[in-house]
Amino acid sequence: MLNALIDRCCRWINVLIALALAVMVVMVFGNVVLRYAFNSGIAVSEEVSRWLFVWITFLGAIVAVKEHGHLGTDLVLTKLPPIAQRVCLVISHGLMLFCTWLLFSGALSQARINWDVEAPVTGASVAIFYASGVVFAVASGLLLLLNLWRLLSGQVPDDQLVQTSGSEDVAALPDMQLDRAALPSRKPPSH
Repeated sequence: MLNALIDRCCRWINVLIALALAVMVVMVFGNVVLRYAFNSGIAVSEEVSRWLFVWITFLGAIVAVKEHGHLGTDLVLTKLPPIAQRVCLVISHGLMLFCTWLLFSGALSQARINWDVEAPVTGASVAIFYASGVVFAVASGLLLLLNLWRLLSGQVPDDQLVQTSGSEDVAALPDMQLDRAALPSRKPPSH
C-alpha cells in the first residue's frame, strides 16, 4: 500500500515536470520569436522559466531517489559478502541523509530570509525559489529513511542489495572487437 502511494506520488511529480517543461518551452520559444521578429519580449518569461527549471531539477531528483537512479559505484560493493554490503549501504544511507539534512536546513533558512523579498520582474516571493530545495529534502529524506528501514529490517533480500545497472555493459566493452577487415581501406591520396 505504501509502495502504491509512493508510485502514485511519483507519477504526479512526473506530470508536474512535464507541465512545467511545456510551459518553459512555450515561454522561452515565444520570447525568442518576439525578440527576433518584433524586437520586444516578455520579461516575466525569463524569470518564470528560471524558477521552473530549478523546480524541474529538484522534482526530478525526488523521482531519481525513489528509483535508485542516483550515481553509484558498485565495483567494490559487488565483491563484498552480503553482510558487508548491508553495512556499506547503511553507511551510504546515513551519509545521504546527512547531506539531505544540510540541504533542508540551508534551503529552509534561505526561504525564511527571502520570504519578504520580491522577485524583480514578477514581484513574487523569492522564497518560492528556495522552497524547491525544502520540498526535495523532505521527500527524499522520507524515501531514504524508508529505504534504510527496509535495509535494516531485512526486507531487502541479499540478492537485491546492489541495485545499480549498466555496469555489465561497461565490463563487456573490452570483449568487443573491431573487425578491421570489414572497413573500407583508405589509401593515401596520390600526388
